[in-house]
Amino acid sequence: MKPFAVVLLMLFLAPSVLLGAEPSVALNEAIILALERNHLVSGAAYEKEAAEQGAAASLSRYFPRIVFDEAFSASDLPTRVFMMKLDQGRFTQNDFLISNLNTPSSTTDFRTALTLEQPLFDLGIGYGREMAQREAERMGFRFEGRREDVGFTVYASYLAVQRAKAVLAAAEKDVAEAREHLRVATAHGREGTGLKSDELRARTFLSETEERTITALNDLKLAKMRLALAVGGGSGDSLDIREDVTGEVFRLNEEEIVRQAGANRRDLKGAEKGVARAEAAVGLARSAWFPTLYAAASVQMNDKDVPFGHDNDGWSAGVNLRWEIFDGMERMHGSARARAERDAASQYLEQFRKEVALQVRESILRRAEAGKRLEVARHSLLAAEEGARLVNKRFANGLATMVELLDAQSALNRARTGLVERETDHLLATARIYHAAGIFLKEMTP
Repeated sequence: MKPFAVVLLMLFLAPSVLLGAEPSVALNEAIILALERNHLVSGAAYEKEAAEQGAAASLSRYFPRIVFDEAFSASDLPTRVFMMKLDQGRFTQNDFLISNLNTPSSTTDFRTALTLEQPLFDLGIGYGREMAQREAERMGFRFEGRREDVGFTVYASYLAVQRAKAVLAAAEKDVAEAREHLRVATAHGREGTGLKSDELRARTFLSETEERTITALNDLKLAKMRLALAVGGGSGDSLDIREDVTGEVFRLNEEEIVRQAGANRRDLKGAEKGVARAEAAVGLARSAWFPTLYAAASVQMNDKDVPFGHDNDGWSAGVNLRWEIFDGMERMHGSARARAERDAASQYLEQFRKEVALQVRESILRRAEAGKRLEVARHSLLAAEEGARLVNKRFANGLATMVELLDAQSALNRARTGLVERETDHLLATARIYHAAGIFLKEMTP
């Protein structure tokens, strides 16, 4: 999403902030905000940028290196003095005297040099660049995977707020019904048709439902704070949801989802790039057996008294071939190590592919399980509502005890909360399938 879309979204949220009201977002808005503001996404973006810069830097080894150097030295060593005077063009006939050659006076030298070095043949440069490119690609997939993870986290946080609001609404309804039971028990007591123990039980039951309401209210506050944190807000910020998430039809079959996971899971593709990087490392280790060929050229000025001076100048150019014949078996062991690391990465990748397929199949089974639980919870609520209605009627006619009434009410309370839990679990189970397949953002956002 382009940055201006986020700006428009923030402007849309601004009135509620200015008016002191709690800001709220729809699901898509929350995901957009998170992908732009969440620190985990930003951190992964910087890691990706760093790896890309590293890949770009590896290309520089193909180009010549130009170095400017200014050095000062002073000495009375015969060979150093001899070379300094030659470089400066100050060598005279007297300098050939034996006494001057053996015990010359100290002298100084300012050397100004511009040196160019150009690689002509070095296999290690190519393999090093390939390793850097594979690492940049791996970090790119890691960044995309982080976006998927953050999107799923926002979705789960959004559902948590939705669940907490539904639980709070059910708890408030429980409190209202408990108050009605207390009112009826108190009325029966005044009329002489009820027991004092019934009134005490009803009052205790009301206190218990009020305690659950307090817990539900705190759970809602915390869920809103977690949602705000997930979209990139501060630790004390609070963010409400504007609309509820509803269940969507699951369109893909199991084999298609497994295939999608193999093609789209960013961590799996990143692991594949890790194997490719390890393969390039094998080539880099192998390149140490080959020679390197570099060309170099330099222009130099020397002066006795001042830096950047010009008593004399000169140039040099040449080619250097370097071939290491024996290194104490270091290259042999280094190549064996690189091959072992490549084979290990390949084995880990193969196991990871199997685990990804298993994760997808497990998430599909868990969604089916959540669907059955949701169906049972709906039937349980209908049964609990009917049971509570019948016991209420019997209690009103003096055919049921307060204990039976409160037992029926407790069952109804549990059924209400259970249905909310099962609805949330089913929605989250669907999202987990898409997340396991690496297509959460594609499937869950327009």
